[in-house]
Amino acid sequence: MTDQAPLSLHVPEPSSRPGDEPDFSYIQVPPAGKLRKPAVDCSPDAIRDLAFDLIRVLDDDGAAVGPWAEGIGDAVLLKGLKVMLKTRIFDDRLLMAQRQGKTSIYVQCRGEEAVACAHRMALENGDMCFPTYRQQGLLIAQDFPIVDMMCQIFSNSKDKLGGRSLPFFYSEREAGFFSISGNLGTQFMQSVGWAMASAIKGDTRIASGWIGDGSTAESDFHAALVFASVYKPPVVMNVVNNQWAISTFQGIAGGEAANFACRGHGFNIPALRVDGNDFLAVYAASRWAIERARRNLGPTLIEWVTYRAAAHTTSDDPSKYRPTDEYEAWPLGDPIERLKQHLIGHGLWDEERHAALEKELKAEVKAAAKEAESYGTLGQGPAPAASELFEHVYKEMPPHLRKQRQALGV
Repeated sequence: MTDQAPLSLHVPEPSSRPGDEPDFSYIQVPPAGKLRKPAVDCSPDAIRDLAFDLIRVLDDDGAAVGPWAEGIGDAVLLKGLKVMLKTRIFDDRLLMAQRQGKTSIYVQCRGEEAVACAHRMALENGDMCFPTYRQQGLLIAQDFPIVDMMCQIFSNSKDKLGGRSLPFFYSEREAGFFSISGNLGTQFMQSVGWAMASAIKGDTRIASGWIGDGSTAESDFHAALVFASVYKPPVVMNVVNNQWAISTFQGIAGGEAANFACRGHGFNIPALRVDGNDFLAVYAASRWAIERARRNLGPTLIEWVTYRAAAHTTSDDPSKYRPTDEYEAWPLGDPIERLKQHLIGHGLWDEERHAALEKELKAEVKAAAKEAESYGTLGQGPAPAASELFEHVYKEMPPHLRKQRQALGV
């Protein structure tokens, strides 16, 4: 026997819990415009510092500063404000619909709108996104019909998936939106495979894979990085670090020991760490990584530092595991308010136009909801036919299912 102390494990704990003062001291916020913008064809080693710092464009006064601010037109910014605001109003409407029993569950992206909206605006038609369930902005940013999205949420007679999937698991091939998977992490590997296939075929389309901070603990994340490192396919690999994976803070996935962007360098993949609540920074970094992929320069890993302002889902109560006012203390602010402030300061916007746009979008979303509800909601009105239970499952229906269908008389 020895006099050694007993062994122990380190279990990461969040900086604040319910009843505590919110504490984001672990987030170091550098001055906007501080970081250089490297050449697109640089080597991973040449930009190691960009994986450990934080790329920001908008300063505290709403001014766009630094090299990453260059070349972003006013039209992009005005559209960005509109689609982010529309995404938030869409979320609010569907949250209310869920509370009214019109759907079983819903997921909001409040506070994270810039990540999906700005990124999608930097892509081209034909590119394929492999999202998680908080990237509805990828569809809304390209003016996808929100009635179709609502019909799936309500699992009604116009639901393209016939009620076979969770309400918010959109699947829109023509819009470059790959089917969402409930097994988080799988879509990251799929995005790399799709990009490899595009390259093998000599195509010009690229892939964009998405994963949350919590799901980076899954083996799929690391497998995707291995394949991306070896074959250098045209893919942008997005890690949305919104600080919380359901009730588990990002430290449980390794975010306490090191950030998520720097993991790219272990695989010799260029990596960026970006202020995810800064629309201009998201758009600029996305455009940089997309150009790399398009020019056959291989993958880029990007960590978007943002915050999940809403509950994980409508089944979650975040007051059980974090301070209720934590979002108000988030040091990177609100993406819509920050872009709005920039546009007003730039002379492109004002409070009156903002109020008018908000009113217009609320009317649009309300009308879309009314139309979608006319086709039925969960438990009320028209629903997918019972016969659809047996369709789109097997190419050729097996005998046991044929018997079940006959027994149902459908």
